[in-house]
Amino acid sequence: MTERRLATDAEAKALASALRLRILRICVRQPRTNKEIAEILGRDPASVLHHTRTLVRTGFLEAQEERRGARGAREIPYLATRKSWHLEAPALDRSMLDAFLEELALVPASEAEGTRMALRLPPPQMEEFRTRLKDLLDEFAARPDDPAAPAWSLFLVVHADPNRP
Repeated sequence: MTERRLATDAEAKALASALRLRILRICVRQPRTNKEIAEILGRDPASVLHHTRTLVRTGFLEAQEERRGARGAREIPYLATRKSWHLEAPALDRSMLDAFLEELALVPASEAEGTRMALRLPPPQMEEFRTRLKDLLDEFAARPDDPAAPAWSLFLVVHADPNRP
């Protein structure tokens, strides 16, 4: 299981934005320029640049080798460092949910698969369940990308059920 450390204040602040989390997901496997990121998000490049710089400053994005664009303009692609995978941050959970909901809204309902379940397990079994889920996620996150395969997204939350005291 991957051990996570507590985020610094600057790291937590950087991750407390659904837009920044979406930028990290866009750059996780393929370096993207600020212009490419803005086009994918449907946002103004100047606004996206502020967020990109924040992610670079806090070590979540890393600038790659400069390249020239179609018109000879200087372009800097950015690649996610995957640093966020190893952090715990209080605001991260809410911003992750917001980013997930923004992305899910862009997917046709027929292409999204979801499920919900209720459990009532004693603490040792619940700890086993959580550990096995984390281990499974860590295992698949460590696998290399297949560039020919479709890209998938997953969001998982385990929480106490307020409806069943």
